[in-house]
Order: sequence, then C-alpha cells, then structure tokens
Amino acid sequence: MARTVAEGAVACADGHRDAGTGRQDRSGRPFEQLSAVADAVLYEGYLLYPYRRSSPKNRVRWQFGVLFPRDWAQRHGPVEPGVSGSADSWYQQTECLLRVRRPGAVVRVRVRHLQLQHKQVEETGPDGRHRPVAALRLDDGTPHLTFDEAVPREEEFTVPLDDLLRREFTFPVHGPAGEHTEVLPGGAGRVVRRCFEMHARTAVGAERLTDDAFRLRVRTENTGPAPDPDATRDEALRSALIATHTLVGVEGAEFVSLLDPPAELREHARACRNAFTWPVLGGDPPPATGDGEAPGTGSARPPGAHLLLSSPIILPDHPQVAPESPGDLHDAAEIDEILTLRTLLLTDEEKREARATDRRAARILDRVDTMPPEVFARLHGAIRSLSPADPPAGDSPARRPVWWQEGADEGLAPATDAVSVDGVPVRGGSRVRLRPRERGTDAQDMFLSGRTARVAAVLHDVDGSAHVAVTLDDDPAAELNGWYGRFHHFRPEELEPLGPVTDGQDEPDGRDEPDGRDGPDGRGRPDGRS
Repeated sequence: MARTVAEGAVACADGHRDAGTGRQDRSGRPFEQLSAVADAVLYEGYLLYPYRRSSPKNRVRWQFGVLFPRDWAQRHGPVEPGVSGSADSWYQQTECLLRVRRPGAVVRVRVRHLQLQHKQVEETGPDGRHRPVAALRLDDGTPHLTFDEAVPREEEFTVPLDDLLRREFTFPVHGPAGEHTEVLPGGAGRVVRRCFEMHARTAVGAERLTDDAFRLRVRTENTGPAPDPDATRDEALRSALIATHTLVGVEGAEFVSLLDPPAELREHARACRNAFTWPVLGGDPPPATGDGEAPGTGSARPPGAHLLLSSPIILPDHPQVAPESPGDLHDAAEIDEILTLRTLLLTDEEKREARATDRRAARILDRVDTMPPEVFARLHGAIRSLSPADPPAGDSPARRPVWWQEGADEGLAPATDAVSVDGVPVRGGSRVRLRPRERGTDAQDMFLSGRTARVAAVLHDVDGSAHVAVTLDDDPAAELNGWYGRFHHFRPEELEPLGPVTDGQDEPDGRDEPDGRDGPDGRGRPDGRS
C-alpha cells in the first residue's frame, strides 16, 4: 500500500493514516470481508473471453469508474451525474448515512483503483538498438504482444467522526510513474512496462442530521494536469484512475441502507447525492428472523452494517461472490460454467495468444486447464434456499397437473384469467399502479414505481405462481408493444388496483395474448421479467 501524507494527518509506516491522533492503525483489516467483491469490481471487464488481444471486445476497454483529468473530461463531455459509473468523469462522489452507537466513532476510508501500465514489446535490431513492435515471436515459438495492463493502487486513511463534523479532511491519492524492463531470451528483444504519474485527492466530510444520524460524504477527484486537449481517450487514460471505488468502514457506528432505509431516515436517504457511484452495505447479510425484526434490536428497523462499498457498478446490499466460483473471470455478468467450458475449447494457438496478451489471462488458462472435476461440477449450480412446495390450504384453487404432464395447459386463458389483488379481481383490461418491491426486484422495474399501466394478461408460471403482464399508460409504444407481445411483468403483490374492469373498458383483442406455457413471457423465462 502506498505511503502518503494527508492534510492534518501523520504518515504511518504501513500507509494507514490516523488523521485524528497520528497513531498507526493496527486494529486489523476491517475490509477483509469485502475483498472478494471489491476485487471483482476492480477487474470487471479488465479482459474478456476469449482473453486475446485480437478479440474486438478487448480493443475497447476500461468502462467503469474512469476518472480523467478535469479539463480533458469536460472538453470531451460533459456527462450529467448519475449513479452509473460507466460514464467517464473527473470525479466520483459518495454520500451515505450512518448511525452512531457509542461516543468516539471512527471512519476508515479506502480508495482503490487501477493505474494504466503500458506493456511495449521491443525487438532487437542488427545494430543492437531496440525498436517497438506490436508482436514478437521467439525462436521457440513463444509470442510476446504489446498490450495495456494495469496496476492496482489503494490509499487508506482513518478519521474520527467528531473531527469530520468540525471540518473536511483532504487526502492525496497518487500513482507514481515507473518503468520496468524484462529482457527476452536469446537477446531477441525486451518488454518495457511503463506507468505514467497520476494525481488525485479524496475529501471526506460529515454533517449531523439527527441526534444519532449523520451524512458522510467522500469525494475523489482527478487533479492531474490535463493531457493534450486533442488527446485520444487511450492517451488520456495514462493519467486516469480506472475502476475507481471506495470502501468505508466505521467503528462505534453502523451504516444505513440507502436501498431500504428505515422510515424515519427515508427523506434523508433520498437527499443523498451519489455521482458516478452506487453505495451499498457490505459484509455478510444479517440472518433472517422471520418476523421482520433485526436481530438483537427488538424493532422492525432493518439492521445496519459496519462496512460500505461504493461501486461504479450497480449492486445490491451485501453483495457476495458465489462460493462455488474458483476465481475471477473478469465478467461477473456471465456464468462461470459457460466461460470455463468456452475457455477449455480454445485452440492451442488461441491459448498461446491469450497467454501472451496478459499475465492475468495466463492465470485464468492455468486455472481452467487444471481444474479438478469436483470443482468444475460445483459450477453447474446451487440451491441457496428452499420455499414450501405447497401454498397454505384454502388460498389456492384446485391443484393443476404439473407442467410436464399432459393437460397442464388446459383451462389457462391468460387474457381472461384473473388474480385477486387486495380483494380486487385483476385481469386483462384492468388498470393498476406499479409498486415494485424494495427488495428482490431488478433496477429497471424500480424506475417504474408509481406509474400506471393496463393489464394485458395474467400468466401462470411452472411453479404455480402468477405474474401479471402490463403495458405502461404513458408509453408511446404501448400499442406496438402489445402487438408484438412485449410486456413488463410484475407479481400481484407489486400492483395497486385502480378499479375492476367495467363494461366499455378495452379488452385484449387476442393479438397480444401470451401463451403462458413456457414461462411468464412465453419465451421460457421463469423470472417473469421482459
């Protein structure tokens, strides 16, 4: 970890700074619980299957949490602030809520990012001089390729919360310049790795909201000199922070979820301004008690956490890496089993190119090629939890044949079937207001909260649950979506009836009727989402 000095702070031998006392922090590693998820964020999209330089998707890289020098970013923008870190910017701001549980609360902040490292292959000429080349193959057939790598960097500092309430603290974030040369066998050439100096700063402040509730603000800015205004993005990346994200830990306090805040802090949560980042609670999720109470609190208030991850990628609270995953494949949106199988099918020549592209790609190939059968078998899938197979007696109609038996579809009429919502029958033609769940829904549905819609069909899933297909009232393409059968799907409990279907209301004409057999959307998707 880099050793740096902050304004109002004393440097510690290991780079961990205590801005309040100057004491070296030897309290352990509070961020260890976040290390796997944080590393997945750090290297997401770093190098994608098939892990070769020649692959088109590995020619446009560095898509998350990129902070350029301000002048360059504004000249090539501007981009309106949002929670997504996939837009280039010059700063990243996290605002979160915390509750103090005892006096003397302490805040720890760790800023992590990648620093670009250019790997240049140089060939030795007849005159002994070296000239840069895109690729070089040695006498034994081993290829070496010019490519952009990255070096992980992080800065960590500690500040008492009381000090943050009095003034804002600013800490430097630095990536040093450097050069390393590797001589290739036989004098054929060399590989030169260069890093270019990078400068940034992180400001941390806090404000009191209630007797025990506070808003914490962490803002990281690229303060480096601007490159040539006409520089390309690849050239400007040399002085950028890449995959920037922030880990925050507290002692004597706990963070409040911004995704599911308690009622008394809901307005304060809405007032938090997060730019190019998405803060979520970290660490293990709290155990469910079955009665809606947080363990040990004696109230319905959701429990907080002592760790927070502010990521340029949208995540849920308490994100976890699947324990079955044997290592990072740099593509968390893909399925490990599929990527592993595809990687195994690469030809020998493709594997040679991948190994020459990047050392992380070589480690992926080594792991896949030597993966034991029992480890590979675990990638096939896992059941995290089970629900009762039978609904409560009296709450369901007569049992239908299971989906694979003949006659399972008999009697199903998605356009006219009804489902009861708050005692109101909802069927094709009903109007409803959308109320997506705060937990367990997807981000796109959350944006539709409060919108009104018209029901197109009631669909039955293979597990016996119901889903309601709707079109949005204010969607200009609603009629076209209905024609093609493109719907939004919600569970009945996510809807608020606006009244039953009455005579004269439009009824579905049959053109947009999903068949309800393969899944809620007629295309075999069990989750009921468009």
